[in-house]
Amino acid sequence: MARTSTYLNFPRSTEAAFNFYKQVFGTEFLMPIARMGDVPAQPGQPEMSDADKQLVMNVQLPITGGHVLMGTDAPESFGFQVTMGNNLYICLDPDTRGEADRLFAALAQGGAVAMPLMEMFWGDYFGSLTDKFGVQWMVNCGAKS
Repeated sequence: MARTSTYLNFPRSTEAAFNFYKQVFGTEFLMPIARMGDVPAQPGQPEMSDADKQLVMNVQLPITGGHVLMGTDAPESFGFQVTMGNNLYICLDPDTRGEADRLFAALAQGGAVAMPLMEMFWGDYFGSLTDKFGVQWMVNCGAKS
């Protein structure tokens, strides 16, 4: 089923923030927290420190009204500089890849694609962009067709 979620970036405090939100909303994570150390190494990628391997790659928490709050650590050691304004994405989870392609292309017009839609190691079809108004979007489709 299609949904929209809010995706938050934190420099190194995602797990603490989401444990706090878990208490506030009285809900449970949709799946175990995925860690940076779970990500397959890419060619030419420098070795990750043990501390960075423990950082959050993805966490998902239902809050109210069927809305899902998602998050990741985006530390400086990975080349990120988190500031208010670049720490938030609207994440669309369409039902089909065709709809994912349509939404992505429409939102990207006049904007900037950060990562084109492509098959990802977690099995979904994913991409991210900033639209022409400066709003950051992620499109993640789990459907295989």
